Amino acid sequence: MTERQMASTERSLRIQADDDLKSMYVGTVMRKIKSRTWKKQRYFRLQEDCMTIWYKSKKAGNAHSTFSVGDVEAVREGHQSEVLLSIADEFPSDRCFTLVFRGRRGNLDLVAESAGEAQSWIKGIRKLIDNLENMGQREKLDQWICDWFKRADKNRDGRMNFKEVQDLLKMMNVDMNEHHALRLFTMADKSQSGTLEDDEFVMFYKMLTQREDILRVFQEYSADGQKLTLQDLKDFLQEEQLQKDGVQQYALKLIECYEPSDTARMLQVMTFDGFLMYLTSPEGSIFNPTMVDLYQDMTQPLCHYFISSSHNTYLLEDQIRGQSSVEGYIRALKRGCRCVEVDCWDGPNGEPIVYHGHTFTSKIFFKDVVTVLGDYAFKASQYPVILSIENHCSVEQQKVMAQHLTQILGDKLLKSPLDGKFPIGLPSPEDLKGKILLKGKKIGGLEDSMNGVVDDPLMGEVSDEEETAEIDDDHHRNDSIRHRVKKSKQSLSKELSDCVVYCKSVHFSSFKHSQIHSKFYEISSFTESKARKHIREAGAEFVLHNARQLSRVYPSGLRTDSSNFNPQDMWNAGCQIVALNFQTAGVEMDLNDGLFSQNGHCGYVLKPAFMSNTDERFDPESPQIDGYKPLSLSIQVISGQQLPKVNIKEGSIIDPLVRVEIHGVPLDQAKQETRYIDNNGFNPVWYDTLQFTIHVPELALVRFVVEDYDKTSKNDFVGQFTLPFTCIQPGYRHIHLLSKDGTSIPPSSLFVNVRITKLT
Repeated sequence: MTERQMASTERSLRIQADDDLKSMYVGTVMRKIKSRTWKKQRYFRLQEDCMTIWYKSKKAGNAHSTFSVGDVEAVREGHQSEVLLSIADEFPSDRCFTLVFRGRRGNLDLVAESAGEAQSWIKGIRKLIDNLENMGQREKLDQWICDWFKRADKNRDGRMNFKEVQDLLKMMNVDMNEHHALRLFTMADKSQSGTLEDDEFVMFYKMLTQREDILRVFQEYSADGQKLTLQDLKDFLQEEQLQKDGVQQYALKLIECYEPSDTARMLQVMTFDGFLMYLTSPEGSIFNPTMVDLYQDMTQPLCHYFISSSHNTYLLEDQIRGQSSVEGYIRALKRGCRCVEVDCWDGPNGEPIVYHGHTFTSKIFFKDVVTVLGDYAFKASQYPVILSIENHCSVEQQKVMAQHLTQILGDKLLKSPLDGKFPIGLPSPEDLKGKILLKGKKIGGLEDSMNGVVDDPLMGEVSDEEETAEIDDDHHRNDSIRHRVKKSKQSLSKELSDCVVYCKSVHFSSFKHSQIHSKFYEISSFTESKARKHIREAGAEFVLHNARQLSRVYPSGLRTDSSNFNPQDMWNAGCQIVALNFQTAGVEMDLNDGLFSQNGHCGYVLKPAFMSNTDERFDPESPQIDGYKPLSLSIQVISGQQLPKVNIKEGSIIDPLVRVEIHGVPLDQAKQETRYIDNNGFNPVWYDTLQFTIHVPELALVRFVVEDYDKTSKNDFVGQFTLPFTCIQPGYRHIHLLSKDGTSIPPSSLFVNVRITKLT
């Protein structure tokens, strides 16, 4: 029996043995819900590959859709989406569930005919997701091959003729010479039937994906070209991967983990297959695995960390007509975001609402946002969440806000200094684990509220963002925009004021004024253009200011399309809360994801010591650090593997090139690219070397971008990967590419050789 037949039998046995999967395989009619008025019946069925769910309208006609279980991030039970909440009176919660997809794709809200059927699908999909997550590299690749085989086997006879193979190659982004393709086809067709089936197809695929680039490295260290002895492997790890300590133990561990042959494992040697498995595994990744987990000191004051922060968190689209949704908060929090923003306005029946004021964005209730915050704040990280309030409410509705915060969040909401004593500095993320902090205006200081002294309600602007000034600064004298952001003077309710402890919003006058008068618990917000002006004119002062207290930077009010500014400029000045539109994909969010991909994805990254030490003077515009020598970064881009197609047009193949970008202090900003390779997205080979000099490695991010070269118009984006310079593992490494949305696109990768040396 062939490998693929065995896998298929194994899958059908798994379905037979599991009642939930069996019921999914038989199929179920469920209602797909888009709104209170859009509720349509669809027939859903799990395909026999246990990977694909197929569904179709009950009406006549052939229109059907499929999605992969791999695209589903989570299953939520009951009324856990706005759409299902809106029909809660119509369908009981035990029949409802939501499939949440990766990236920015919308949810799928479903209502089953019975609670039992709903449970079968909820449990079944969760099992399939777990199964996928526990798959090894090899199984994932086999699964990927099977998927392609099925797509290309047009007449569904389980075998492929040469024409089907040629079509498949085009689908897979390979433009292969017909003569060469036929030679491989004939070699794989062991049964000489003129078609490939099962194992023959796997063999054809293996010949197609022969990794000559890795074979070259393997043969350089293997005495007989067949295996690496323990000593060979140790030599490779020391000389190429720059492994320093415990090399013998590490080499043995790699053989144990990645060598598929039992005999080779017993003899403590590694075959080419094992070597390939190691290099494509997390250990062979460019990202140092020890820095994926929590590795930084979390006991320093809050202002010593960069904090993953979102702007207008409630929006899913643009800032003029976009949809407001609690889904925005769920997505941001699940991505490790630790500072979310809420724009509050007076709503109907005394209930405050959240939306982008004076625009056509839809509205949601403040209490729903707080409920979601309570449910999701600590799912991705235990470290504190800052709730940044943009308050446009009357005193009456501010009291309602305070009530919701207190009642819904309970002891998660921090309402007084940690140990009841007056603090002398900001607490640490470790001290504040599991706590939600309110950022907003406060009547008087922390001292006053602790001594029970309270002034009259604060008159003045209780809102933070001075968009009017921003728009005037940018010389946009557009009356309609300026009219839109005029603020009214209003009072602050004592109840809401009391919820603010360590993050009191204050107006920023000057660095001199702050140095003399500011309290550690005060925080100022800057528009991007104001922040840039301060960095240009007084960079070192800005860094010192941020060593003592928190700063928040947010996008210009003119970015109506929810585009983002470059956060790197702000991190260079030590600004902690750099708020981006999480709903907008692009280089800015790639940098944010890259910076926060380290340290357990916990949303906090420790700033370099020279930015937190008030005795040092660091200016991002002209960085000079005592006794510091710059580093040379050399990246040889060797090859690419299975790059995704960007152009759906029949027969179009990409012409890939790789660009490496350094984002850091101005002195380090640089980009270089390889040549483009004609018509090969499947296994392009470059061997191009790119060189960079890095002066402040602690602040540098390295972004790898693959594009489809186009001589007549802008290149198309294919994939990217961004990581902190300090997390790079030198040596021969794979880079597993991400889509525009920041989700993985296996098995797409780049193979590179990285060298980092000190410049003398």
